[in-house]
Amino acid sequence: MDDLEKAVLISFDEMGTVDSALKSQAVAFCQQMKESPTVGRVCIEKLVFCKLVQVQFWCLQTVQEVISGRYSLLSLEEKDFFRKSVFSLCGFDGVDDENAARFLDGPAFIKNKLAQVLVTLIYFEYPLVWSSVFVDLLPQLSKGARVIDMFCRVLNALDDELISLDYTRTADEMVVATRVKDAMRQQCIGQIVRVWYDIVCMYRNTDQELCSGVLDTMRRYISWIDIGLVMNDIFMPLLFELILVDGGSEQLRGAACSCVLAVVSKRMEPQPKLNILQGIQIERVFGLVTGDSDSELVSKAAALITGFAVEVLDCNRRVSTEDAKRVSTDLLNEVLPSVFYVMQNCEVDATFSIVQFLSGYVTTMKSLSPLTEKQLLHVRQILEVIRSQIRYDPAYRGNLDTLDKIGREEEDRMVEFRKDLFVLLCNVGRVAPEVTQVFIRNALNSAVASSSDVNVEEVEAALSLLHAIRESLSDESIRNGSGLLSELVPMLISTRFPCHSSRLVALMYLETITRYMKFVMENTQYIPMVLTAFLDDRGIHHQNLHVSRRASYLFMRVVKLLKAKLVPFIEKILQSLQDTVSHFTSMDFTSNQCSGAEDGSHIFEAIGILIGMEDVPLEKQSEYLASLLTPLCRQIEVLLMNAKILNPEESPAKVANIQQIIMAINALSKGFSERLVNASRPSIGLMFKQTLDALLQILIAFPKIEPLRSKVTSFIHRMIDTLGASVFPYLPKALEQLLAESETKEMVGLLVLLNQLICKFNTSVHGILEEIFPAIAGRIFTVIPRNGFPSGPGTNTEEMRELQELQKTLYTFLHVIATHGLSSIFLSTKSRAYLEPMMQLLLYTACHHKDTVVRKACVQIFIRLIKDWSVGPYGGEEKVPGFQCFVIEVFATNCCLYSVLDKSFDFRDANTLVLFGEIVMAQTIMYEKFGNEFLFHFVSKSFQSAHCPQDLAEQYCQKLQAADIKAFRSFYQSLIENLRGQQNGNLVFR
Repeated sequence: MDDLEKAVLISFDEMGTVDSALKSQAVAFCQQMKESPTVGRVCIEKLVFCKLVQVQFWCLQTVQEVISGRYSLLSLEEKDFFRKSVFSLCGFDGVDDENAARFLDGPAFIKNKLAQVLVTLIYFEYPLVWSSVFVDLLPQLSKGARVIDMFCRVLNALDDELISLDYTRTADEMVVATRVKDAMRQQCIGQIVRVWYDIVCMYRNTDQELCSGVLDTMRRYISWIDIGLVMNDIFMPLLFELILVDGGSEQLRGAACSCVLAVVSKRMEPQPKLNILQGIQIERVFGLVTGDSDSELVSKAAALITGFAVEVLDCNRRVSTEDAKRVSTDLLNEVLPSVFYVMQNCEVDATFSIVQFLSGYVTTMKSLSPLTEKQLLHVRQILEVIRSQIRYDPAYRGNLDTLDKIGREEEDRMVEFRKDLFVLLCNVGRVAPEVTQVFIRNALNSAVASSSDVNVEEVEAALSLLHAIRESLSDESIRNGSGLLSELVPMLISTRFPCHSSRLVALMYLETITRYMKFVMENTQYIPMVLTAFLDDRGIHHQNLHVSRRASYLFMRVVKLLKAKLVPFIEKILQSLQDTVSHFTSMDFTSNQCSGAEDGSHIFEAIGILIGMEDVPLEKQSEYLASLLTPLCRQIEVLLMNAKILNPEESPAKVANIQQIIMAINALSKGFSERLVNASRPSIGLMFKQTLDALLQILIAFPKIEPLRSKVTSFIHRMIDTLGASVFPYLPKALEQLLAESETKEMVGLLVLLNQLICKFNTSVHGILEEIFPAIAGRIFTVIPRNGFPSGPGTNTEEMRELQELQKTLYTFLHVIATHGLSSIFLSTKSRAYLEPMMQLLLYTACHHKDTVVRKACVQIFIRLIKDWSVGPYGGEEKVPGFQCFVIEVFATNCCLYSVLDKSFDFRDANTLVLFGEIVMAQTIMYEKFGNEFLFHFVSKSFQSAHCPQDLAEQYCQKLQAADIKAFRSFYQSLIENLRGQQNGNLVFR
């Protein structure tokens, strides 16, 4: 063993037995050898004499790299040497049969690598240099099975490395592939196909594995060779004989199926394709799919049947003559029963999409009316396939009930998987509505007849069909109970399934009832049945918490829909929910019972909607509301009294309890309108005011607990909408407490609350706002940078993101103040100190903020302030000393000129164009308010600094004074683009 052989063995070590330093040396030595100009010849000599497979593989890999990487540098003698040596090693030359035999008897990976080396030579040399390579190969096949096997490996490698479109190819590789295929078609492919036929005939009884390999190779080539070479009276009978013979190897029969599928799938014009499909006589293989579904033959036969069906359907869409349409339809009708069987009983080939095929078939039916009996039968079979496909696997039943990690993953997978199937269902429902509804009714009947919970998945699937088909039905048809709906919906509402304890069944049952509520709205006699379904152990009282929570939400939606129709049932509903309401406010909320959005407050929202209607008598309304608010407020009082003596272990649970109570009251109040609580029934409004007063105490008792402050803030939002202006007396105290301990995140919430107040009450909140604005400004302007936020590594922190959110909300707050007639707030004695930093921040943002929407808001604030604080062009005492000077000299120059001259101001962007419109508007307002003073400074100073030509400056004055805003905007944009061109990108504006 020489040094190279030792180095290769060491470098191939995967056991970790070799010292890493020694292995590195060995790898380096091998790499050094590869760079030698004579390494190719060395490797060929090693291949002749060395029996170590690691060395053989390394040498073959190196020879391949030499040929592919240095081919243009090799001499004619070297190329000829490689050609003869590789050909000989493959067994295709009698020079040294002993060496060839060693390779042909070697492991598969060595033979495959040897085939790749020969294909690399073919890549460079066929047909221009080595035109006889395939012709030279064919006579050698008489040497027996080992040479035939090597021949197949070469053809497979040629397909893998060059021809097959299953792999991404470069443009050069595509050119070479075309050259090779064209030459083979012209020179030898007919001979090769004949050899394939002869080999299969010769070895079919003695070496079926070899025949399978030959057919697998042939399958690869059928897509691009002349179809007549295979689709003829010689080869096709042989293939079907192999497929249909009893007792033959499954591998060989399956390989023959794959060859027929390749013939069927070959791309061609529809009419010739249809002729081929007719000639296949596919019915001969229908019986093969009824065997063991796990067998290779069944799998291959199933792929052939589904592939045939896809091609027939494609022909049916593409042919134009009536005769061709009839033939393709007949073929489709013939194959479809077997396709449906395959879909339900076999493992479908990965390349076949059940939904895509069935959707295509259903599409062909849309233009047919009425459907034939056979087509209606196919519709029923499609529905059966859909039902079988959407069924959950019973193996996951326990996981789906407890909704553990496995259950969640399976549910998510099925939700995604079902989407296309439900779209298909709806399409079927539109094509054949009556058949579809009958099928769903029968599925439900079958589910109802089930005497135990063994059919959980069947029941859930039947309900899912009814739930999904709703998408294909109009609201009108639901209300009228068209078709079988007048039977299906009452049947659904009144049914108690044997497996209702299942989470999946219970959820789908409730979701489906909710989807068909428009029917109940028109048929009010079913309301008691709906209420019973939601209020008993099928819904809100279900044993599974996931179901009861979801039922609460869906019940709230049902109540919103039915509203006044439920007034006669309020007593019954409240009685049924009594235990749920008390349970909700006394649970241990430190557990994970209430995680997620459906936190139980939906039940209070439903109750609020019910008792908040004016149809409910005042006495009853007061009684109902008091029975809910009084115990909830009492709990708050008790918890607040004990707040100071809580130990650390108790505190989280109590805080969670308070949170839940606030959410319950908040949800309850949603059902009461502002008109009812303030005008028609003020006694109800008084109850909510007392509740608000009680909840505001939470801010005093727990001043630093953010979740509680957030929930109270949310309730104040609700009370602003519900109580209207009568909430004013409570606001100073509330706002003071919210401001006292507020962090950055909470300050955002406070600003949002103030925005709501301003938008609802306008100037009525002037006094409240004037009092609180200085404190807000003082807090915010100390934490927000005036000249933008830093960027770069380490700046994208949670704290920085919160400050950015606060800044954005501040701009909205200032915008709301300015645009609601409250700009005088900024000029109050206490607020004056913050006027200068506010103006500087607004200016910087209007010019430089990366969000053009924020920039637009800041420009709009300036426009509003100019309108409010300017005395007009004819003089008078300034309302805000220095403001006019600031606007003309600083704002106009920097925002209206310099910022738009910057190349980053992109006129192709829609939002930027809107911002530009506001900047143009600002100039017209400044001219209107400041007159020639603005015009003089802007033209003589600002334009001059931007090197604006005199004629353009004069045109600017004319356009602005003409008061045609549209013409002025168009001119100003062209002016800016003109100035940009003059700057040539050299002037940086500040």
